[in-house]
Amino acid sequence: MWCARPYRQSKVFNYSILTHRKYKMDSDDEPLVLSAATLAALQQFRSEEEQRKEHFAKLYQESEDRYDELQKASIDDYKEDWQLSQFWYSDETADILAKALLEGADEDTVVCIASAPSVYAAVTRLPAEQVPTKHIYLLEFDKRFEVMAGKKYFHFYDYNKPEEVPEVIRNKCHRLLIDPPFLEEECQTKSAQAARNLLADINGEKTASGDQKFKLISSTGERMRDIIKKTYPETLLTSFLPEHKNGLSNEFRCYASFECPYWKFDNTV
Repeated sequence: MWCARPYRQSKVFNYSILTHRKYKMDSDDEPLVLSAATLAALQQFRSEEEQRKEHFAKLYQESEDRYDELQKASIDDYKEDWQLSQFWYSDETADILAKALLEGADEDTVVCIASAPSVYAAVTRLPAEQVPTKHIYLLEFDKRFEVMAGKKYFHFYDYNKPEEVPEVIRNKCHRLLIDPPFLEEECQTKSAQAARNLLADINGEKTASGDQKFKLISSTGERMRDIIKKTYPETLLTSFLPEHKNGLSNEFRCYASFECPYWKFDNTV
């Protein structure tokens, strides 16, 4: 999956090659010995990994006693797994997406965030008055994030199986943000099928505050524009440009079914 899929590519060097003290080049039988500077970098990398594992174990233990309400979380506690095409949004981008998703919601609004755990983490950081509903679910392939969302609101999600969305929110979601992991038509199409199985049929309805009840956001690569038009015809390209913590070589765009203080529809394309 790592080599064969068009993934969301990072500009940052992959240090996993440093996990071996010696390695061989394809064209040379002589082992290469890492330099002192490289060994020092490797030692620091391993030390940081151990600290991260210890911290994560503590978070997991604390999650066993989690209450119903959202618990403040940090996406920085979770290392990106590039083989799963995981690249976290910058804090500013995650905050904007979280606020746009929840703006005007009420206590009965059901919110779903699929394949975008950094946005879920941003929700947990928002002031209580900006999070009027407790019905906020995280769908994610990486089961580490059960620690972040808790057993009640985390559900395992494999985009390859769009029919297997959680029954508790099947056709009940009023707000949905979905960020398919791979920039390919099959992944985008199956993700859209999952979205149809999640979304409630509420077009035109309003929340108690008078805001739109139905809101759909898909944040994905700009190269997916034509596919988005087919799979989410109710959305349009917006002026908002999502950014990632470590940078991506692929340009990302935000497609949404609504305008808000954070973006307008982009009529220039």
